[in-house]
Amino acid sequence: MATLGAHDQKHKVTVIGSGNWGSAIAKIVAENTKEHPEYFQPDVQMWVYEEEITVPQTSKKYDTSSAYSTKPHKLTDLINHLHENVKYLPNVALPTNLHANPSLQDSVKDSSILIFNLPHQFINKLCEEMKGSILPYARGVSCIKGVNVSSEDVSLFSESIGEKLGIYCGALSGANIANEVALEKFSETTIAYDPPPMDSRNPTPKGPTPKSSELDLRQITEHKDSKGLTSKVKLTAQPSELPPLDHDLMKTLFHRSYFHVHVVSDVAGVSLGGALKNIVALAAGFVAGLEWGDNAKAAVMRVGLLEMVKFGKMFFKNSVRTATFTEESAGVADLITSCSGGRNYRCAKMSVERGVGIEIVEKEELNGQMLQGVSTAKEVNEFLKKRGLDGEFPLLTATYRILQGEAKVQDLPDLIEK
Repeated sequence: MATLGAHDQKHKVTVIGSGNWGSAIAKIVAENTKEHPEYFQPDVQMWVYEEEITVPQTSKKYDTSSAYSTKPHKLTDLINHLHENVKYLPNVALPTNLHANPSLQDSVKDSSILIFNLPHQFINKLCEEMKGSILPYARGVSCIKGVNVSSEDVSLFSESIGEKLGIYCGALSGANIANEVALEKFSETTIAYDPPPMDSRNPTPKGPTPKSSELDLRQITEHKDSKGLTSKVKLTAQPSELPPLDHDLMKTLFHRSYFHVHVVSDVAGVSLGGALKNIVALAAGFVAGLEWGDNAKAAVMRVGLLEMVKFGKMFFKNSVRTATFTEESAGVADLITSCSGGRNYRCAKMSVERGVGIEIVEKEELNGQMLQGVSTAKEVNEFLKKRGLDGEFPLLTATYRILQGEAKVQDLPDLIEK
């Protein structure tokens, strides 16, 4: 339960993004804001990229006597009228207190909690559009899986959002298939949120006795980033009239009986888990394509998990915890799901079975979408190779070499042997 006590103001929540995962998260959040009016304003805004569609005949909402089914309408109008995202999350009822909004600026206005759930390539553009429209003390949670990797650096999407908007932003990730969550099938997730010191309501004693001197944490503007460095972002403290946005309140906002939440402070570990597991899933798919059985897949997953931990501890040593990978949904559970039926796994398996490159399978199976594991494998390899560390991560390196045609899947056991 969140911190008890009455508060003069309540948190307003906006979800930025309305795809299948965005709509599923918005459903959860709106259910919880309605149940907890002591902490939140019940109504939740969901920003929707506007488009015109007709209700498909396969929808439960299809009605030949209704103009909503026979003529194109704006997606926001359909969501607000039917309480369903008929395009991206069909046949799932959305709460009536969830409001679709085509205006990004209007949807984020006066919101103290912003939940980002959109393709990572749109982060920069949307953050630019949001500037000047958000509260200076807003806080964010990124549901965007993965990290930004270049030959120069590894950075977190949550911190990119934070730097562009001048706010603090945590992350949510786990073994979460959107449709299963939306249908209220049991699952877990991990939220990484390290509350900035200026949001604390408890002054820190400064001196020989607690009463001798106190430091008002709300006057602090600095905080540490995931690498332990002083962040470039100067934060504004949330008003004391709002309920404190701590781990308990984060759990209250996201936890449901069918969607269990564990809150940690390791934002880097949660983010890295969502990125590196896709490379491991490709390797698991390769050995599955050879019909080597479950033992081989388990071996790949074990080595992959160790390399995920090693990568995190090597490049985010000041914040990453091993337990994030070995105990959390964002770590081992997401890895298991991705190596059991995720699209990186499935496409890698098909590429071996068909004897074709994975880029051909992408074109044939993904309707124009790209496998995140392929691009991440390339980016991670360039990052490691520039530092002469590719040999330290044999599975990540071998997977990239197989994708490039420089190694055979059959050689994988030898390539990952220490």
